[in-house]
Order: sequence, then C-alpha cells, then structure tokens
Amino acid sequence: MKLVLATSNKGKVKEIKALCEDFEVIPYSELMDEFEIVEDGSSFKENALIKARAVFNALKQDNIVVMADDSGISVDVLDGKPGIYSARHAGKNANDKDNLYKLIQDIKEKNVSSSSAHYTAAIALVTKESEFVVHGWMYGTAISEAVGSGGFGYDPLFIPLGYDKTLGQLDDEVKKKLSHRAKALELAKIVLRTL
Repeated sequence: MKLVLATSNKGKVKEIKALCEDFEVIPYSELMDEFEIVEDGSSFKENALIKARAVFNALKQDNIVVMADDSGISVDVLDGKPGIYSARHAGKNANDKDNLYKLIQDIKEKNVSSSSAHYTAAIALVTKESEFVVHGWMYGTAISEAVGSGGFGYDPLFIPLGYDKTLGQLDDEVKKKLSHRAKALELAKIVLRTL
C-alpha cells in the first residue's frame, strides 16, 4: 500500500519516512505537480483533513492512502499563538528562520525570557472509503533565543519537559521518542495496519 504524503516540506517528509519505515512513503510532489492548498480550517484537525482530501482528490487513485499533518506550536504567554498559523507566523512567504525569529521577538515583547508552550500534531488519513484523524502533543518551554542548529522550524527555541536542551540541540533518536508528530504517527500506524 502506498502512503502518499500531502506535503512538500522536506523536514516533515524526512521525519515521517524515518518513523514509518514499514510503509512505502512518497511525497505527493513525486506523483504530480505541487499545487496550492488553501488551509482555511479553524483547527489542526480541519487543516490536516483539508490537505489530505485535496491531494487524494487530485491524484484520482483508489488504491492509496493520503496522509497529511498539520502541526504547530502554541505559546501560553502569547495566548496560544501562533497555533495553526505556525507555518506562516512571519507572513505568507516566510521561511523557518523568519518564523523562528518572529516568535522570539513576540516572546521578548512580553518582557519574559520563556513561557510554557506545547506542540500539537494532527495527522489525517484519507482513503477511498474512510477518513481518520489522530493527535499527538509535546509539552515544554519556549525560550526567547535560538539555541542549537538541529531540526527545523521552531526546534531551536523549544525545550521539552524534563530536558535542559532545546530540540535544536537534542539528537534525532531522543527527538523521535518525544516528538508530537512521532506520538501522532504511532497512533496513525495502528489505523494504517487495520486499513
């Protein structure tokens, strides 16, 4: 069974491939031209489903499962922002660095050096017959400086609960055990095995 990812984010593709070694994982961009998907849902779950449905419908193949992930960071001192807008926190065409530094600036503007925060990952699976969504979370602290160069996205400013290093400093094996996406993928794999 082909597992098609509704993303072209290289960091996500690499992480999901590493965590789903039992499946043939293919980013949809290897099967067709990339196209814009308007994520206008009001939750991670809705946006994950929008992406998975859009790619499933565009591919017009019955024997595939499309997986989409919508994830982001919510910072308590910012009333849960950026949340579902994590990928475009610094603007529509922002890259990971732009978003990272915008979030650091936002935290500093609250006159604090850190805040409790959490990551959410919603993973949607769409097949010809069914749709499923599972979630994973990772709790910790967002700090007002970038530390470490590993990972992607907001990794250099997030310290997971029980650790004293950011995700940008921790090695991949440790992150695999902690990651919100890894937790959601474990649940997604249960669903995939039943399909």
